[in-house]
Amino acid sequence: MTGLARSRRHPAARVALLVLGLFLTGAAYAGISAATSADADSTIASATKIEEGRRLFLEGCSSCHGINGQGTDNGPGVIGAGAAATHFQVSTGRMPLAAPAVQAQSRAAQYDEEQVEALAAYVASLAPGPAIPTAEQLDFTNADVATGSELFRANCSQCHQAAGGGGALTRGKFAPTLMAATPQQIYEAMITGPQNMPVFADTTLPESDKQDIIAYIDFLQKGEDPGGAPLGRFGPVTEGLFLWIGAMAIFTVAAVWIGSRVR
Repeated sequence: MTGLARSRRHPAARVALLVLGLFLTGAAYAGISAATSADADSTIASATKIEEGRRLFLEGCSSCHGINGQGTDNGPGVIGAGAAATHFQVSTGRMPLAAPAVQAQSRAAQYDEEQVEALAAYVASLAPGPAIPTAEQLDFTNADVATGSELFRANCSQCHQAAGGGGALTRGKFAPTLMAATPQQIYEAMITGPQNMPVFADTTLPESDKQDIIAYIDFLQKGEDPGGAPLGRFGPVTEGLFLWIGAMAIFTVAAVWIGSRVR
């Protein structure tokens, strides 16, 4: 105890404590400054992206959706639509709409990915809405294809057909084929409900269920048809009709040939 007291009274102890205090203060300041700088850079980048998105929106979208996204007689408002809805519609080429139609069709995107993200950021800044899904949400590595098949038949096949080939709806509308849809597009469609599609919120289909459905669609996209031509994968009705037409053609040719031989 006496040695400890002596070391405290040693002249070098004060200098050591002062140096240690300055070092800790400097380290703390450096850490706080780095975090503050990173936050500031992120804020600036976000503001820049939103401003770029606003410029693109005014040029290519405001004529239908309004200067402030409030909507017009030519198009609905996008306030509250969210980044996910914007990314889905623009990245699939459905928007900007080429011409008035019953339903917007998928086509080549008119903007590159950075511009799509900028538009999505601007629309998201107008009001809260569904966000673009994260990489974790889109990861279906451990998803169950069999469960996804059951969920798809229960929730999606009525419109998109059991094999995801799409189908006709009422008044000229249709459910598009899913054979070229990406996991991000599928997920965004489920959480935003584009056009005729209902919204499947997490209360209806949790994230794990969405991943199972994406896994099933991925299986359909990559599936092989070892038995021959897929015939749209519509099932035995299509296959039977194909065979019936083929058989009738053979019988017709045979009957004509027999008739020509009799003469």
